[in-house]
Amino acid sequence: MSAIIQVEQLHKSFGQEEVLKGIDRTFEAGMIHGIVGNNGSGKTVLMKCICGFLRPDRGRVLVQGQEVGRDVDFPPRMSIIIETPGFLPNLTGLKNLKLLASLNRIVGEREIRAAIERVGLDPDLKKPVSKYSLGMRQRLGIAQAIMENPDLLILDEPFNGLDKHGAAQMRELICSLRTEGKTILLASHNQTDIDALCDTVCEMDDGRMSIWRT
Repeated sequence: MSAIIQVEQLHKSFGQEEVLKGIDRTFEAGMIHGIVGNNGSGKTVLMKCICGFLRPDRGRVLVQGQEVGRDVDFPPRMSIIIETPGFLPNLTGLKNLKLLASLNRIVGEREIRAAIERVGLDPDLKKPVSKYSLGMRQRLGIAQAIMENPDLLILDEPFNGLDKHGAAQMRELICSLRTEGKTILLASHNQTDIDALCDTVCEMDDGRMSIWRT
């Protein structure tokens, strides 16, 4: 296995609060890597630094050998779900994803429809996203994340709002993505999800990381 993400001595503060305190971690390609920790432990801030949404105060992040914030602003071939996915409320799910896909022009309607179907939604549903349940919005967010066939997925609490059946479907989907060779960083409060899905597990606690399972 080769490293797809290298986090080196990462520090990040907001005002007087140090949120990341020297994180060192290498994530290997083709695996599902779990990150656990309570709210405020630094999980989401770490993920935002990895994808380039936040710049660290010290240290660096390399994704596929490129330093985030220096060589690339946002790593190529990466998709993310961090916090609640945001969509235009008056448009359908399909129209939302077509609009987002038009930014990169990597995929067309066929691939978008396939992604929507893969997460258990109907691409021809006429209901606007404002009428979607929380679980349906979460599914649509996952469809957005996979529609451009990324190599690396960062999923922050992807099971939020899903019922038991929906969560089981998404676990199957995430396992199938690993089979396809994707690398996935997964943060979840649900220990069952972490135990069932993850090849490695690390814990964030008060801005520091410890390894549970390698």
